[in-house]
Amino acid sequence: MSDVLARLAATLSDQGGLIAAAVVPDPTSGGEQPRHGALAAAGPRAAAQPAEYELLVEAIREGYLLHYRRGRIVVPDDPDLALLAGDALYALGLSRLAALGDLEAVRVLADVISLAAQAHAAADAELAEAVWDAGAAAVGWGADATHAGAVAAARQGDPAASDTLRGWARQASGGGPGS
Repeated sequence: MSDVLARLAATLSDQGGLIAAAVVPDPTSGGEQPRHGALAAAGPRAAAQPAEYELLVEAIREGYLLHYRRGRIVVPDDPDLALLAGDALYALGLSRLAALGDLEAVRVLADVISLAAQAHAAADAELAEAVWDAGAAAVGWGADATHAGAVAAARQGDPAASDTLRGWARQASGGGPGS
C-alpha cells in the first residue's frame, strides 16, 4: 500500500465506526494507485504542507471511487455504506482543506465532485478522469481563466472538454506527477 493510502487508512481507523470497520488493512485487489494527491502536492500552492494536500486529495478521490467504482482502502460489503463512506470521505477531505484556509481549492474540488458526477451521469468515464487530472493540477498550481473555460466547456457537454482539461493540467503542472 502506498504511504498516502496507509496514512488515510490510519486516519479512518483512528476515527472508529462503520467506515473504520470497512478499512482494508492491506489491499491486494490491485486497485488504482494514488496519483492525484501527488499531483496536487507537487504544486507551489501546496508547498507549505504537501503531505496534507496529498492526503486530503486522496481522501476525496477515495470518496469518488466509493461512489462510482470500488474503494482502494475502504471496501464495505453494503453498497449503501459505500455511498455513505464516500460522502464522509468527501467531507473529510474538504474540511481538512478548509481548515488550511484554502477556499479556492475547496471550490476547485467541489467542482471536481460535481463535474465527475455529471460525467458519470452521461456515461463519460474519460471526462470524469480528465476532470480529476485538471482539478488536482488546479489545487497544486492554481486555476486560471483557461481552466475556468475548460470547466465551463465540460459543464456544457463539449466533446473536446476531456482533451482541453488534460492539456491544461499538463501545461499548468509542467508535466508534473500523474499529469
